Amino acid sequence: MIPQYLVDFNVRELPSVKTDVIVIGSGIAGLFTAIKAAEDRKVIVITKKSLMESNTRYAQGGIAAVFSKEDSPAYHRQDTLLAGAGLNSSSAVDVLVHEGPAGVHELIRLGTIFDEENGVLALTQEGAHSHRRILHANGDATGYEIVRALIEQVKQEKNIEVWDDHFVIDLITDNGECAGALVLRPNGERLFLQADATVLCSGGAGQLYRYTTNPEVATGDGVAIAYRAGAHVRDMEFIQFHPTALSYPGAPRFLISEALRGEGAVLRNIHGERFMERYHELLELAPRDIVARAIVSEMELTKSTFVYLDITHEPADMVKHRFPTIYETCMGYGLDITSDWIPVAPAAHYMMGGIKTDLNGESNIARLFACGEVSSTGVQGANRLASNSLSEAIVFGRRITERIRGLAPADWTSLSAGCNQGRTEAPIQAIVERRLKLQKVMVRYAGLRRNEGMLNKGLDELKRQLPIFGAALTRREEYEFANMLTCCLLITESALARQESRGAHYREDYPLRDDANWQKHLLQIRDLGIVEEFSDDV
Repeated sequence: MIPQYLVDFNVRELPSVKTDVIVIGSGIAGLFTAIKAAEDRKVIVITKKSLMESNTRYAQGGIAAVFSKEDSPAYHRQDTLLAGAGLNSSSAVDVLVHEGPAGVHELIRLGTIFDEENGVLALTQEGAHSHRRILHANGDATGYEIVRALIEQVKQEKNIEVWDDHFVIDLITDNGECAGALVLRPNGERLFLQADATVLCSGGAGQLYRYTTNPEVATGDGVAIAYRAGAHVRDMEFIQFHPTALSYPGAPRFLISEALRGEGAVLRNIHGERFMERYHELLELAPRDIVARAIVSEMELTKSTFVYLDITHEPADMVKHRFPTIYETCMGYGLDITSDWIPVAPAAHYMMGGIKTDLNGESNIARLFACGEVSSTGVQGANRLASNSLSEAIVFGRRITERIRGLAPADWTSLSAGCNQGRTEAPIQAIVERRLKLQKVMVRYAGLRRNEGMLNKGLDELKRQLPIFGAALTRREEYEFANMLTCCLLITESALARQESRGAHYREDYPLRDDANWQKHLLQIRDLGIVEEFSDDV
């Protein structure tokens, strides 16, 4: 049983700080939402490390929006629905494709400098996109440029206060409303941060897996604290593995952008043979889940731990200009991508599921919103279309702030929330070892390929860690581990429940997509377990 709160507390005995809006997270979703909310509200942005550290910072490919005359929102919608494998919300996708261009213009107004060619915005194409609609910055450093511009804006906003190196332990609720958050300060002090609205923008959960393109902060905290608070969590079985992460001795699993394949790079097995024609008619530009599984199949057939990505046939000057970050990073490990094939393998990359929201980003808990990767708006479906995530963050971030403006001010003076379970057990030991074991369990039993036996073994391993919720936790790394365990359980349980293969979820024992029985969502609700959700809008 996962409790509502990780620690014992009484809000009446805690120091208290009040603001209008709390934004938890500092990627594109958090920064953009904070800037928009600060137009007429006081905002506190909480980040558990620093403003610059988020998944957005490492986003290479770009942001998807319709800008060319040959393209249209209808084409963008069609591509998104196709990649999403029948589980997208068509209304959410309509919102994305029609409001995305205006959001990009807003980013430009806020100081983001996208690449141009001959005086117009440069566009590239990525896997499963039918047209060139990916805007990029500094070649392959789009996320960094967006975060740079937004951080500069945040620092100029008098209505925004930034709390670096703080950790949100739990959300505090009262009568079905979110009253704010229980926050751990760097000095170990806990406080109650109350607000009229709380927005979770805490990013993804790649660190649940041993191999990931995500930074260390991506531990699924937002989903876990929302789930404990009673928020509905949806589609957690759909974890996207990026097909091409650097797989080289001594190097991290550095992301090798899908844009390389958009610009002509091809995949080869260790014998030098192109192989994607055996797996999909779109070859290297097939949806990510198909490419990732094809790579794993080739690795098994050739008894290798990697395949090659080859862009050596393209002009060296173009490669260096278009992909300077990838070129320089690989050169640091002795790989010249203009003349060397790049060894790559799949790695955990993006979480399609998350906190279920409506079209205004609001969860089933009043005054609690979610934006970005932590949310499940319905845009991504069972498999995210490349570069839609940055667009989703700005489109729904703006919608959230408009909804917040319609909220009546909250009065939490009589709030008496708290938890007193009498936790007396000693804090857990060997967190580093436990975390590594958790990551290995997820790779082994709930990774790219799954089956009933593997998932049940994974669940058994995970449930052995459940006593953590009865321990007297005091340290940040303990709270983080509890969040990771929560998300691992959610992913594994929903993967076991979905007896089909769809999008990023692949079951070896149910290898076919089954629309007759499984074109539906799986909701996970604390104390209720898994609830099937049918929708007219899929």
